[in-house]
Amino acid sequence: MHSSPPSRGRPRDPRSHEAIISATAELVAEAGYAATSIGAVAARAGVGKDTIYRRWSGKPELVFEAVFTTTDHAPIPDTGTLTGDLTALLRGLVEEFHAPASAAALPGLLADFAADPALKARIRSDFLAPSKERLLIVFERAVLRGEIAAGTPVDLVLDTLAGAVFFHVGLVGEHPTPQLAGRLAAVVAKGIEIR
Repeated sequence: MHSSPPSRGRPRDPRSHEAIISATAELVAEAGYAATSIGAVAARAGVGKDTIYRRWSGKPELVFEAVFTTTDHAPIPDTGTLTGDLTALLRGLVEEFHAPASAAALPGLLADFAADPALKARIRSDFLAPSKERLLIVFERAVLRGEIAAGTPVDLVLDTLAGAVFFHVGLVGEHPTPQLAGRLAAVVAKGIEIR
């Protein structure tokens, strides 16, 4: 049995993490992506810029986490059906993409992703992993209920769900109806169900 070496420096303060995330989302909603800077976030959060750079490599990753990972800590739905679970997950995603900070952040983030493939890869591996884990649990339950086959491609379904919401709400700017999540969930569930 071996123990990990003690961490150097002060332990991270969850309150400063939350203050940074909140300040980022507020600034992006108020001033837009381009006008949001690490310095402005640090000032609003009451932390030094070094505190931010120890946790995020730059503005795109910070903004992505602040704006597009708000549903990662919600309880994993267990409605008893795949369609019900997907509907619950999609409701959170629709709310996330419909938030003012999302609309303000999307154009700048997309430009940064296009200009930096390594950034795009880090976002996919680091920040989308919790969404994939949540969907894996939903899929495992659906497999046990006989709704879908084992080996259903989680990454592809996640891309389909997020892509539909992104296009409809984020890119086209449609005002989401209360039925949107359920309709998208039904379409996706129908496409992957066992026939």
